[in-house]
Amino acid sequence: QVQLVESGGGLVQVGGSLRLSCAAPGRTLSIYTIGWFRQSPGKDREFVARIRRSGDSTYYADSVKDRFTISRDNVKNTVYLEMNNLKPEDTAVYYCAASVSAAAWVPQASYNYWGPGTQVNVSL
Repeated sequence: QVQLVESGGGLVQVGGSLRLSCAAPGRTLSIYTIGWFRQSPGKDREFVARIRRSGDSTYYADSVKDRFTISRDNVKNTVYLEMNNLKPEDTAVYYCAASVSAAAWVPQASYNYWGPGTQVNVSL
């Protein structure tokens, strides 16, 4: 069992920035593909970004492309989601998830472990 912990959420104004972190205390994250997802009230959880094990491949949802950057530091055993130019529609609970799959695309259902989430609120 891998316990993931997200941090870095909070309240930010439109156009602001936040950096979310995903860690797995006591476990090695480098062996997993890591994805970030988000869920707004009344909506399904949606994909945001993912990074493969070595960090050489990233993929983004169109809604966040060119604003969000996913990265990983396998020495610090942490994955980050840098969020810039935030918009009200980015308000959501953000989750990180880990998958043992090394496939180029990992469907949401194939992520094996999930964190409890961190709230991001973007205000006008």
